[in-house]
Amino acid sequence: MAIISSISGIRGTVGAGNDNLNPVNFINFVLAFGEFLKKKNKNKKIKIVVGRDGRMSGEMFLSLAINSLISLGIDVVNIDLASTPTIEIAVINEVASGGIIISASHNPREWNALKLLNEKGEFLDKVSGETVLNEAKMVNFSFVAVNNFGKIVKKNFYTNVHASKILKLPLIDKKLIKKRNFKIVVDGINSVGSVAVPILLKELGVKNVVVINKDVDGNFNHNPEPIEKNLKQLFKAVKKIRADLGIAVDPDVDRLAFVDEKGNYFGEENTLVSVSKYVLESFSVFKSKYKKVSVSNLSSSLALKDVSEDFNAKCFFAAVGEANVVSEMKKKKAVIGGEGNGGIIYPEFHYGRDALVGVALFLTYLVKRKIKVSELKEKLPQYFLLKDKIELKKGLNIDKMFDRIEKKYKKFEVNKTDGLKIVFTKEKSWAHLRKSNTEPIIRIYCEAPTKKEAENLFKKISNDF
Repeated sequence: MAIISSISGIRGTVGAGNDNLNPVNFINFVLAFGEFLKKKNKNKKIKIVVGRDGRMSGEMFLSLAINSLISLGIDVVNIDLASTPTIEIAVINEVASGGIIISASHNPREWNALKLLNEKGEFLDKVSGETVLNEAKMVNFSFVAVNNFGKIVKKNFYTNVHASKILKLPLIDKKLIKKRNFKIVVDGINSVGSVAVPILLKELGVKNVVVINKDVDGNFNHNPEPIEKNLKQLFKAVKKIRADLGIAVDPDVDRLAFVDEKGNYFGEENTLVSVSKYVLESFSVFKSKYKKVSVSNLSSSLALKDVSEDFNAKCFFAAVGEANVVSEMKKKKAVIGGEGNGGIIYPEFHYGRDALVGVALFLTYLVKRKIKVSELKEKLPQYFLLKDKIELKKGLNIDKMFDRIEKKYKKFEVNKTDGLKIVFTKEKSWAHLRKSNTEPIIRIYCEAPTKKEAENLFKKISNDF
């Protein structure tokens, strides 16, 4: 598959040829990022934090990144195997100029990616990202003499730092969690989650932890996206040992899904909804630091809006993508946010999706409410969210098609922030259409109170094409 370049970095399948991610195009992009930071921070010593997930190609690309950066005279803090949120935390902690994450997130094992962070440990904004892309095209890099090479410092303990910082956050109660004596199964999907999640649970006082798919070799035992169809092994393990719950993360630990004590899927969408419910009902803890606001993306469940309104809070939906959600959260001074794919953003800690902080908040909520995971789900608004796609005929003008659909549904609420979203307020349902930048397809998300209603809405929208 062709390499995908964007303002956040590059990703693709690893292999030979210009259409794949290989050492040549990877190094070029690393150098472009280094050059960007040197120009941005003139006459200042540059320091970049670099880390990777457990993918097979991770160590190779890590070495390439480090040695490329020092050739530009840039110092490197190598934290090696680490989750995406851990790398973000390290950038802040090290007062670094930026960060490089080597991870293709939930994509299959043959993929890898280079993701770029600014000095705040956040993904680059549009202007910065486009500047890096232009630097990569210019291929004009300011290499230094050997005496001026950057220095390398290795710090492979940052997961512990990350976990210890979580324990100090408001709304995290280690004493109550320890007292509950949870029995938990973790699906580490043969990546950094196998290490990071158990470290956090140990810090929280959870002693009975079973890890499946724990070998960190990047040979993913199942499709690494933590959605229901991929977690059958976790369902069985939870039931077999009669655990209180199961925890699933993706390979870089920024997405989080739970399994209840019966071995049933709790739902990625419900991860954000349940954590938001806890944070909003505890809002008084934050005083005037934030506003009583939650933020998610346009493809996320209405359940978040319902829960927010239960606590007289406002809910806003941004364009899809972590950077867009973070931008909206800052704009609205939101106390909680994230994405419906299981990404929790808790600004009291940092502005990045963080499965580890999500675990700590979720467990604290369970023990404070003295309920089981299945009981918590019953208390949440019930919706069915259908995610699918349709292939487009060659030559079809998507923009004109969207205009035609918009006119057809003009009597309903229409949002064109990111693709086309149509909200059927009376029916408590919506459809979100987004065109792919890499494939001739339209992604369609439909949500309604029941599965049948969501399927009917999908058929209705699909027929418009």
